[in-house]
Amino acid sequence: MKIEEEIKQKKFSSVYHKAHINVLFTASWLSQNSAQLLKPFKISWQQFNILRILRGMYPEPATVKLLTERMIDKMSNASRLVEKLKQKGLVERRVCPSDRRRVDVEITEKGLSVLEDISFIMEQELNQKMGNLSSEEADQLNQLLDKLRC
Repeated sequence: MKIEEEIKQKKFSSVYHKAHINVLFTASWLSQNSAQLLKPFKISWQQFNILRILRGMYPEPATVKLLTERMIDKMSNASRLVEKLKQKGLVERRVCPSDRRRVDVEITEKGLSVLEDISFIMEQELNQKMGNLSSEEADQLNQLLDKLRC
């Protein structure tokens, strides 16, 4: 559906304004869809992001600072998110033996297992949501979004 129909706006001040609104609307739409998929797992999108970062580093740990730097949502409170994941048994926190000020975070076996289940469902949903784009169009979209952030 066209953005004009989605937000019931007939006209934009420019094609750049339309593109800006379209990117924001689509990001929100994708985020809401992801949140719905994560709901049964009682995991937020930001917690899912942390688990994915930790899986990518596994078996090496990460610091909270590194997690914050690599997160998609830079405004997230990584310390609080890590604490919630720890309470669920999905991550462990350890004080670094060589630097007691540093706290290392690593994903647990349970965290890896839950992440595998979530990733399978997310991949299926992603294929469905993005299925109306060819791989060439998806590549072009990636290039345009990267160019936009330059």
